[in-house]
Amino acid sequence: MSPRPPAAGRHASGHATSGEVPPRARDLPLYGDRPPDWEPHGPDGEPHGPGGELHGPGGDFSGEGLSEEDLPTGVRPAGLPPRLLILRALGLGDLLAAVPALRGLRRAFRQYETVLAAPRALAPLASLTGAVDRLLPASAPDRDVPDGLDWRGPPPPVAVDLHGAAPPSHRLLTALGPRRVLAFAHPETPEIRGPEWRAEEHERERWCRLLTHYGIPADPRDLRLPHPAAASPAPGAVLVHPGAEAPSRRWPARRWGEVITALRSFGADAVVTGGPREEQLLAETAESARPRDTATRYAPPLPELAALVADASAVLSGDTGVAHLAAAYGTPSVTLFGPVPPRLWGPPRSARHRVLWHPGPPGDPHGHEVDPLLLRITPDEVVAAYQELDAAGELATRDAAGRASGPAGAAGPAGAAGTAGPAGTAERSGRGAERGGG
Repeated sequence: MSPRPPAAGRHASGHATSGEVPPRARDLPLYGDRPPDWEPHGPDGEPHGPGGELHGPGGDFSGEGLSEEDLPTGVRPAGLPPRLLILRALGLGDLLAAVPALRGLRRAFRQYETVLAAPRALAPLASLTGAVDRLLPASAPDRDVPDGLDWRGPPPPVAVDLHGAAPPSHRLLTALGPRRVLAFAHPETPEIRGPEWRAEEHERERWCRLLTHYGIPADPRDLRLPHPAAASPAPGAVLVHPGAEAPSRRWPARRWGEVITALRSFGADAVVTGGPREEQLLAETAESARPRDTATRYAPPLPELAALVADASAVLSGDTGVAHLAAAYGTPSVTLFGPVPPRLWGPPRSARHRVLWHPGPPGDPHGHEVDPLLLRITPDEVVAAYQELDAAGELATRDAAGRASGPAGAAGPAGAAGTAGPAGTAERSGRGAERGGG
């Protein structure tokens, strides 16, 4: 969603480009749910030896990449695979933006158990990626780096920092004693020989580039998720999500009310969703709409929220996790950007997605006041973008099973939104739609 400073990350339609890693929708075990399966010494007091033949990733690991020597067999009991630890202890949108990188790691480390250090609440979504075996609950206030990880057993042979690009997250991983840490370079951690951090880089592409540096292929377009098992309580509705993690990315509730009023005049059903601590925002949004009977869903569980987005006819929101869910499910969307331009956190190029943004000086994506650029967007612009989706035949319809369906839209290369033609994401400014060529 916003540029990620080197100290820590922040919080993504394109189709998955590889069938090698089929998503596995299941309950994701938590890392601490089972008794530790390793002790530092065996019954005879001697250290455990390697547990069977365990292989590192295949492929060409030359130059700054990995080599087989970097990937020891590990010290785990026979029959248990070594563990790959990935740090991404951030939010919903952050996890979704990292899906292409997670899948690249899954393909490279097929014989490893992949452990993702992330907030406990994201376990259902991590499961849908098909790239994670176990979740290690980890989080910190204000998007900071966790103080520690409840890691059990021997050090992971390889740890991957998808959290940030600075010493706090580097040292959190190196403290566990891995043989190799894959991360961006920083002067204070010279032992990590990673690539340089680039501030002006789309979030999905950033983490794929990190892996490519180490000889691990990853495709930023590989972000689609399978349909959630949960049933949507409002299939076919236009989902309006006025909230965001920070006030700087929250468009005023009154303006959302005007948009919902216009949607209702078109005959569209609308449902308003909000996260924890956004109950008042939901109430103000619904109260501003006419008639005053708009359905609301306050803090729905993540599986229900995913189903609401997957089965919506369209999603209208600010630059937040719900917009990334819309991209992951190919649901038509209109996303409002303010402090951060869509070229850094926007959806992939697709006729199904519209982004609204007024160019200007970048703001603070974690600020406590609504960003001035976000306030430049008017309700008429949002309604016009929705009507463009409708006129282009992009609004999702219902299939026989009640699930969203419709034209897939062309998925071009992921990257800066708003520079493509009819098959690309449309980016509108205050002077109207600005589209480039093909």
